[in-house]
Amino acid sequence: MKTSRIPGFYKMTVEARRELLEEMHSFSNDDKEILSKEALSTETADKMIENVIGTFSLPLGLGLNFLINGKEYVVPMAVEEPSIVASASYIAKIVRESGGFTAEATERVMIGQIQVVGCPDIHAAKAAILKEKEALIEDANAAYPSMVARGGGAVDLEVRILNEESGSTYSQMLVIHVYIDTRDAMGANIINTMVESLAPTVEELTNGKVYLRILSNYADKCLARARCVIPPELLKSDGFSGEEVREGVIHAYEFAASDPYRAVTHNKGIMNGIDPIVIATGNDWRAVEAGAHAYAAKDGQYGSMTTWFADEDGNLVGELELPMSVGTVGGAIRVHPMAKLSHSLLDVESAQELAQVIVSVGLAQNLGALKALVTDGIQKGHMALHSRSVAIAAGASGELIDIIAKQLVEEKQIRVGKAKELVDSYIK
Repeated sequence: MKTSRIPGFYKMTVEARRELLEEMHSFSNDDKEILSKEALSTETADKMIENVIGTFSLPLGLGLNFLINGKEYVVPMAVEEPSIVASASYIAKIVRESGGFTAEATERVMIGQIQVVGCPDIHAAKAAILKEKEALIEDANAAYPSMVARGGGAVDLEVRILNEESGSTYSQMLVIHVYIDTRDAMGANIINTMVESLAPTVEELTNGKVYLRILSNYADKCLARARCVIPPELLKSDGFSGEEVREGVIHAYEFAASDPYRAVTHNKGIMNGIDPIVIATGNDWRAVEAGAHAYAAKDGQYGSMTTWFADEDGNLVGELELPMSVGTVGGAIRVHPMAKLSHSLLDVESAQELAQVIVSVGLAQNLGALKALVTDGIQKGHMALHSRSVAIAAGASGELIDIIAKQLVEEKQIRVGKAKELVDSYIK
């Protein structure tokens, strides 16, 4: 039976974890080989980007315990920082005890922009574009008929005037937004092809000059939302009641909502959960990051991406809404073996479903960080996990890694110099 609840998974050897996954997911021989050998060959890498000299690997871990909209998810996460996977899995275990996460996603509508400058009459130019709106949408779809055949394509068009006020520092310009349903593709190439095809017609209609015609990574028409409701008794920690933890989390959120200096670090913690999945699934984590941070400033001040509050029953409620321009087909997803395997592990049926999983993990990661901060402090758990990396950097291997790591934590000296002393003492 497939489940994301695997007690003791962190205690297993890597080989034992792989064997368990093979049983749960019916891995093919190719899947087994991808996990046991170099996933991305130099030959494949050389076809993906320019000037290749090798490949760069990240640890791939599994976020466990996730129950989202009643469905179990084992979540692949490619990340180098200790405690991220553990924290997300820990919070997911708490949330599943109260029914799991609920999530939803809007339609997959992305934005292509066309910039027009030098219009003799910018208002007449705007009117001319809007008059031909339907024809322009048809032309955009004619440029990518395969997307239309899949049920997607251009669905709407809007026109904006920028820097209209006199005395503006910047050039007055017309900006056309073409709204495009990219279905399960992230859609960058689709969008760019469509808006580029419209440039000659736009110049003719506006008597202006088209410069940029490219997608926007601020995908505010392509949103994903996650929510969790947690009774306070599930939040209690050593020395802290559930109510104390709940209030601490809410106050920590209010700090981030009020202060950009705190919000940046607060939101970085959310992206700690989001980026590893985006990377593992072969999506563009830079685009997702840019859109998420822009959305955090949509009300005029950069603030918290999440919202935390107590409901009338005293439960802690968390919510996260972000633009989520990810896909399940195309791009690196078709090429990178580990990305293919990650999609197989996730077992999502659409880009919308993938987006829902991603924001749920982001919400879990945020609560994990806030709960640690308002109880024992972030360093206790983080440094305990970090101690293993320090032990390895000092030359420890095999069973000695855990021995040295444990001693570093006990002596509260998690630094490479101390680890080297301990390694030398054991070797001698």
